[in-house]
Amino acid sequence: MLSPNKIFYIVFGLIFSANAQQSMDAPFLSNLKADKDDPLYTTYAAPIQRSSYKIDQGYQLSWFDPEEGINFVSANGGHLCIAYKMNGVVRSRLREFYTEPVITASYNDLVRFRFYPFKDLLVEGTYVVYSAGTAIQEWKITNQTNAEKTIELIPYYKSFSAITQELQYNKSLSAFIFKSHKGRDGWMKDHDIPYAEDLINLYRISESPDNYAFTAHEKVFGQWMMQQDSFNVSDTVCPRFIAFQRKIQLQIGASKTLRIIRSLDIPDNDIDPLIVNSDMLFRINLNRIINENEKIYSGIPVLKFSDPDYEMLYWNAFTLIRQCMMQPEGECRNNYYVFSREPKWGWGYGGQVFHESLVMLAYGFMDPVSAMNSQRVYINRQTKEGYINYRTGPYLNEQIEFNGGVTSSAPWYNYQNYELFKITGDRKFLAEAYASGKKFYEYFTVNRDSNGNGLCEWGAHAELESVRDARVAVWDKVGWPANFEGPDINSMLVMEAKSLAAMADSLGYSEEAKHWKQDASIRSELINRFLWDEETGFYYNVNKSDQSFTFKKPDDLKIKEIIGFLPLWAGVCSKNRADYLLKSLKNSDEFWRTYGIPSLSAKDDYYNPIGYWNGPVWVQWQYLIFRGLLDYGYNEEAKELAFKVMDNVIWHLKQNHVFWEFYSADDHQAGWNHSYIWTGIVARFLIDLSALKLKSDK
Repeated sequence: MLSPNKIFYIVFGLIFSANAQQSMDAPFLSNLKADKDDPLYTTYAAPIQRSSYKIDQGYQLSWFDPEEGINFVSANGGHLCIAYKMNGVVRSRLREFYTEPVITASYNDLVRFRFYPFKDLLVEGTYVVYSAGTAIQEWKITNQTNAEKTIELIPYYKSFSAITQELQYNKSLSAFIFKSHKGRDGWMKDHDIPYAEDLINLYRISESPDNYAFTAHEKVFGQWMMQQDSFNVSDTVCPRFIAFQRKIQLQIGASKTLRIIRSLDIPDNDIDPLIVNSDMLFRINLNRIINENEKIYSGIPVLKFSDPDYEMLYWNAFTLIRQCMMQPEGECRNNYYVFSREPKWGWGYGGQVFHESLVMLAYGFMDPVSAMNSQRVYINRQTKEGYINYRTGPYLNEQIEFNGGVTSSAPWYNYQNYELFKITGDRKFLAEAYASGKKFYEYFTVNRDSNGNGLCEWGAHAELESVRDARVAVWDKVGWPANFEGPDINSMLVMEAKSLAAMADSLGYSEEAKHWKQDASIRSELINRFLWDEETGFYYNVNKSDQSFTFKKPDDLKIKEIIGFLPLWAGVCSKNRADYLLKSLKNSDEFWRTYGIPSLSAKDDYYNPIGYWNGPVWVQWQYLIFRGLLDYGYNEEAKELAFKVMDNVIWHLKQNHVFWEFYSADDHQAGWNHSYIWTGIVARFLIDLSALKLKSDK
């Protein structure tokens, strides 16, 4: 028998399927008219089927800074740029163009746009990250004036670290061949991440250029563009710029299309495959790539929006998640994800961890098979004892040994798997996930309850395992997290047991379901007995040795942190206690801040809205509180929280067109890393709000 929740998801899915069919005639991301003031995410990486971990190179589109051009830029892999020259005037910066760019299509691997560098000279550009090592620039120039025009295109590659001395120009190929270096950061080196540092590059234009150049000095390069009709190929000392110059004569109404290919590979490989690949890419129909994306994105539920900003946020959140997905490689037998592909930084490029996998609650609507396969990465690497390591990637099994134990990840595993089953209805996955989830739960509860009292504490490298791995008020002001039994770990374990019970019920294991329900009930009772403080109406950590709120001095554990609201998400607290929690939640001096729920009460002297875990808004945790509010019937508060969070995400997308790791609760600030996968869960806010409206309309 189907549960009411499952029935609702099926009905919900049928409604969305009908809408999706209706929308396929005009896919949202293929029919944009977005300018720099729209909340459009504009970072691009290779599609999952053409990803390759060791040489992967993504790019961010530069299209909103008046002092920059419309270029494909990367943090340390070089920029793909363009300049235009007509009647002796060179234009490469947005402030110089006759009109600024308007983006007409944008997916995780492709962007298409149009603008006028000169009056009545239309440029339609397409940038594609075709594969991990290949990017395409296509330029279609149309003369809309009433006279014949001659324009010079100057595509150029700009390197941050000097291009190495092996640079050569092959005239028959119209191509530069060179080597470049892209160093691994300290984290990658410490963890022996096999990311290729030395690369061979092919930079090629589809037609023979009139001139070409390479130089070390930006100023000299600029002078060449500005003052000379031809390039002087003389500066071969540590060149940082390589360029083509192509003159194009256009009759009235005529158009001309050129392509530039940048390909890279490890230097031990022959250059010939890059040449053959570029031959193919000069001919490929780029509309085919748009069509492929339209098919992938057609699985996303189509919602109705009255505000276009939220509609753009919704679709671009899926782009962010999809972009981080990589095909099976190394020890990953299934597709997996990284936190960020551009910019690339070690901590974000190691592999999967449970707290990032909460985004599967959104991604499951876009590509349920890929979302389930991402969870199978954990299943495949689980030890026979049930342990799942802290981080799991194609070339990493990060266990982090500490204090005689190995570090796992915050236990959201069964919760994620059951939520995916509710979306997909895939019973084969459910059976696999349940078998794995039982072992993980039993391992975790046995190894994280050192005193055997039924309440767990974080173990091994407890800060990392707890997710809140820096600038945590309790950790920094009171003591190491392994000393405390907290509402975070124990609420998660309640939800893990509840999820196992629901999975067992769905599989027909009624006796096992009773066992998990009993586990959840017992732990909930212990949380309410020991972690709740009647005086302040809040849940806190307790000293595991005596279950008091005192560790070094009286009541020093009574620090109001975001973890105190997780019993709301896990369904642990009574309605009466939920009402007390809501008093703190809705207090603007504490947690009800302008842009969401901070990770620490704003009344605390350790509070910093742009710190780390001592104030900022972490979007996935906002979603958990949002779900708790809905489950307890606080629908208006849930809606208000969702829009607080989304409004700040939208503001930043309008400013710099990236998603951030976290956001300030108080003002328009964000940090530390951008293009960060877990903020993609904002899409799930909108799905759930739409579902709530469907329920209320009945």
